[in-house]
Amino acid sequence: MDTEFSTPVVISASKLSSDQVQTPAGEDLGKIEELMIDLDSGIVAYAVLSFGGVLGVGNKLFAIPFEALRVDSVNKVIILNINKEMLKSAPGFDKNHWPVTSEHAWMTDVYEYYGFNPYWN
Repeated sequence: MDTEFSTPVVISASKLSSDQVQTPAGEDLGKIEELMIDLDSGIVAYAVLSFGGVLGVGNKLFAIPFEALRVDSVNKVIILNINKEMLKSAPGFDKNHWPVTSEHAWMTDVYEYYGFNPYWN
């Protein structure tokens, strides 16, 4: 099978945490801080991407639908098919004010922003 990169079947969450995230063109978008698991379904609801700031100060956090990410195991990066401008305009939060995700309205907005249907629908 000809593919741009290889995706492993399973990978540990700790391997993905702190991995760099890039556009398909190799532009840096930040790094994965956390993977958030839906306790009812066991599904990874979203990844928390840290972007912006200098040396970790002023970083904004973004919830990215997990299916929007692709693992490039050859180059050991995670690919997110958006540009920096779209990410800068995305709904985000700071490290001291995480969203209340028990209310699906916020997560629905996040999924729709990235063009994905919420996994719980």
